[in-house]
Amino acid sequence: MIETFDDTAPAGQELTAYDKAHVKLYARLLDADADGADWAEAVQILFGLDPTHDPERCRRIHDSHLARARWMTHTGYRHLLRQSHG
Repeated sequence: MIETFDDTAPAGQELTAYDKAHVKLYARLLDADADGADWAEAVQILFGLDPTHDPERCRRIHDSHLARARWMTHTGYRHLLRQSHG
C-alpha cells in the first residue's frame, strides 16, 4: 500500500507528525539510494507516481523526501529516542 504524502517533505529542525508517519518510507528511500536505484524507479515504486508524466514534480518529491530521510538518520532519530524515553 502506498502512503499518502506531501509534494515536499518537512525541512525544519523539529521532528513532525509527518516524519513519524513516514518513517518506513524514509527507510525505503534510504535503502533504494544505497542500492543505487534510479530516482525515477524509486518514485514509481514508493510513491506510486509516473515520472514520465511529470518528471519535475516527481524529482522534487523524491529529492525532498530523501533529504528528510537523511536528516532523520543524522538528527531526527534523536527526537524519536527522546520521545520514547520521556
